[in-house]
Amino acid sequence: MSHMIATVFGVGYMRPAPGTWGSAVGVISALILHYLGGFPLLVVASVLVFVIGWWATANATRGKEDHDPSEIVIDEVAGQWIALLVVSFGAWHAGIDPLRMYPGWIAGFLLFRLFDITKPGPIGWADRRGDALGVMLDDVIAGIFAAIGTGILAWLSHGVLGL
Repeated sequence: MSHMIATVFGVGYMRPAPGTWGSAVGVISALILHYLGGFPLLVVASVLVFVIGWWATANATRGKEDHDPSEIVIDEVAGQWIALLVVSFGAWHAGIDPLRMYPGWIAGFLLFRLFDITKPGPIGWADRRGDALGVMLDDVIAGIFAAIGTGILAWLSHGVLGL
């Protein structure tokens, strides 16, 4: 079961770029969670997927040399959900269909992938831990960076440009 969770039920075996596929599943599932229970459900689910993902990743990599094999993508889902919290909050707070905020969903996805791939600063530090917690943390931190970036882009778009 831990291997199925760690690979998000086999999504991690999709090629090329399994991390991108995992992130895409993260966007779709975040949208579904938003429709089911709004921002509060996405927050609770993000915490749960982090804890469960940490456990699953530790079990899936126990005794193996590679602490972060490419097929493990539960970390991408956790990070992507965090990246999209700002968009979910905006839609929930305004009481609008989250799809009306599609530029935010796209920005959150792209910024998360950018930070997850390039691993600047603390993201790289977390990745270099070499353990299951590091596997999860680098994506959580990338998600936080992406959420901040998405929020800044929303502020520029709505607050400065008035779009």
